[in-house]
Amino acid sequence: MIYLKTEEQIKKMHESGKLLAEVHKNLRSFIKPGVTTMEINNFAEKIIRDGGGIPEQIGYYGYPYATCTSVNDEVCHGFPSDRVLKDGDIITVDMVVNLDGGLSDSAWSYGVGEISKEMQELLDVTKESLYRGIEVSIEGNRIGDIGNAIQSYVEPLGYSVVRDFVGHGIGKSMHEDPQVLHFGKPGRGQRIQKGMVFTIEPMINTGDWKVKIDDNEWTARTIDGGMSAQYEHTIAITENGVLILTEQD
Repeated sequence: MIYLKTEEQIKKMHESGKLLAEVHKNLRSFIKPGVTTMEINNFAEKIIRDGGGIPEQIGYYGYPYATCTSVNDEVCHGFPSDRVLKDGDIITVDMVVNLDGGLSDSAWSYGVGEISKEMQELLDVTKESLYRGIEVSIEGNRIGDIGNAIQSYVEPLGYSVVRDFVGHGIGKSMHEDPQVLHFGKPGRGQRIQKGMVFTIEPMINTGDWKVKIDDNEWTARTIDGGMSAQYEHTIAITENGVLILTEQD
């Protein structure tokens, strides 16, 4: 079931999104060669808690950390650890913030030190695909239009769209309806309505779109060792159009 949000609920989620965005803005300078993924997790968690928020991911189906830190071929749900980032790596940091009951969700990919031209292109294309999905997220369109906008942009450039993970509604809980696929045909799926709040979070690979799951039963990585990036925003459909609740600028 899709829960449409009131203006007051969206306002509360927007405040949460601002705190989450502040974490990502601080990570821009914190992420560098020599930093461990656990240090990134602890840095993010401190900003969330200092801002009055709760890292909502902790305890979700037993997940133990405030963030997911996915490096290179890790598509999503990477566990923070003592892994040391090196020059040329890419890392996606994903987190959900609860601020006074308002939830927000955003992932962002970062280059570590000097990255290759190919990796920078992957980041640029993935980020652009997110905003192309947001652009068609208007009242009256359908959820399928989002996935089509993403897929039809990235695939002609030689990239693939991960099928196994999707965007989702968010509000009363971290994951609600509708599911937001990042591929597919236009004109399909739930019609977009005012009051909807959901995430768009394309995961784009340099190689095959298929993934495999690590022994920890959480971390997904590319099946062929290709690189993967992800950008995610939480958006609200309002009478004034799309409001990006986790916008950083």
